[in-house]
Amino acid sequence: MSRILDQRILLLLISFSASVQSTKVLSEWKKCGDPECEKAMSRVQATTDYLGPDCRFLNFKTGEEIMVYSKLSRENENLWTGSKGKDFGYFPRDVVKVEEVFIGEEVEVLTKETDFLCLHEDKYVFE
Repeated sequence: MSRILDQRILLLLISFSASVQSTKVLSEWKKCGDPECEKAMSRVQATTDYLGPDCRFLNFKTGEEIMVYSKLSRENENLWTGSKGKDFGYFPRDVVKVEEVFIGEEVEVLTKETDFLCLHEDKYVFE
């Protein structure tokens, strides 16, 4: 009985750890094309295949086009946020090349906790 309880506690800890990691704030600040981060900043093309570490990241293949909506700034400037079709998420800026820039001046705003949650089928996933 004690062994079963120990295993359940271990599974609970692993599950909690994965949940905390998937909702971790990646940066306190981001740059956008407008204060609400609704305007596309640029269009980029993937220079390599990319498979993100969790559901917050955008997966894509070489040559696919991505619309960029924000760029994390200050403590984590390597990650950009964009969409490909209905998929939306983070990706490293060094796996894409800029094809077209839509905005002339970037606005820096605070991130929100909801910026780092998984979005599936128009619903936030709280793990």
